[in-house]
Amino acid sequence: MPIPERLKPTFVSTRPVGPDPIKEGRKRLIVALDVPNAQAATGLVDRLEDQCQWFKVGLELFTAAGPAVVEALVARGYSVFLDLKFHDIPNTVAGAVRSAATLGARMITIHAAGGPAMLTAASAALDGLADPPQLLAVTVLTSMDAAQLMAAGVDRAPATQVELLARMGFEAGIRGFVCSPKEVVALRGLTGPEGVLVVPGIRPAGADAGDQKRLATPSDALTAGASYLVVGRPITQAPNPAKAAEAILEEMAKAIAPRGQSQSL
Repeated sequence: MPIPERLKPTFVSTRPVGPDPIKEGRKRLIVALDVPNAQAATGLVDRLEDQCQWFKVGLELFTAAGPAVVEALVARGYSVFLDLKFHDIPNTVAGAVRSAATLGARMITIHAAGGPAMLTAASAALDGLADPPQLLAVTVLTSMDAAQLMAAGVDRAPATQVELLARMGFEAGIRGFVCSPKEVVALRGLTGPEGVLVVPGIRPAGADAGDQKRLATPSDALTAGASYLVVGRPITQAPNPAKAAEAILEEMAKAIAPRGQSQSL
């Protein structure tokens, strides 16, 4: 007698289906819009053909185009990393952080070298907001090596200075940091899995280092524990930015696939 259809056994895999590594990469790749005006920024965003969710607006573009460029990106559904590295007296930085939060930016940078009082004031400035942006303390610029630090009067190795500044920020209540790929492991140990580590100085294998001193490939940075990668010239100066971004996403996917982890803002 044949087995009725309703009684036939079915075998369904109990292994969880992991996230699409390319989609996860898009959530964690930040393209630096280091261009001279809003028109150039819009053109670059259009050429990327929705390969990316995140864009960095830094000093060059913000000085030229102002808050409107952030608002325009937000209106188009993109996430904005506003990288102005506020560094001033505590009251001024607190006010700047509050103003930046109203623009819709999802991440904002301050410079950890501003000291404990400034870091505390910046962190407190976001208290009470329903959906505050992630505050990131910049440690040591990726263009700085030991010789550059020494010239600036800092008699410490870059890694030591990064850890000192990060601990200062952590004690002030900050849980997000910008660091080079070389310090990711140490800072991940400080912040734990919940910390947000944004890492510039990313270059695909074989790419020109430019003015960067402390570098890593996308795959290596993610494997070390980076939350987000900031990539500029390898994408923005490529003949085809969309294809360049796609290649970087494919490299990121190699590191994301085994872990399936994502930190989204």
